Amino acid sequence: MLLEIARDPEVRLRDVAQSIGITERAVQNIVADLQQAGYLTRDRVGRRNRYHLNLDQHFRHHTEAHAPVRALVDLFATFETPARQPPAAGRHGPSVQARASGSGLTRG
Repeated sequence: MLLEIARDPEVRLRDVAQSIGITERAVQNIVADLQQAGYLTRDRVGRRNRYHLNLDQHFRHHTEAHAPVRALVDLFATFETPARQPPAAGRHGPSVQARASGSGLTRG
């Protein structure tokens, strides 16, 4: 879920659900949990939401508690597969690598 939002901060939850193969209701619940836990915030922009990841938030599970979310996003941004091309600059902004470097994702 975090990776889908990192790829496109203006993604529709319906599109996330289709992309990862779960129901839209499940995606809404996960986003609400992530927001409550401090992993993301969402801002209303017109009729859409824009999500901001807290890349400095650490994972909850004790085996990954030492690692910030940034480590996961950076890892997958580096190994973006050809089948999952990030959106071109334009409506959704710069690619994941540019956003992961700080231009499109909220820090701390």
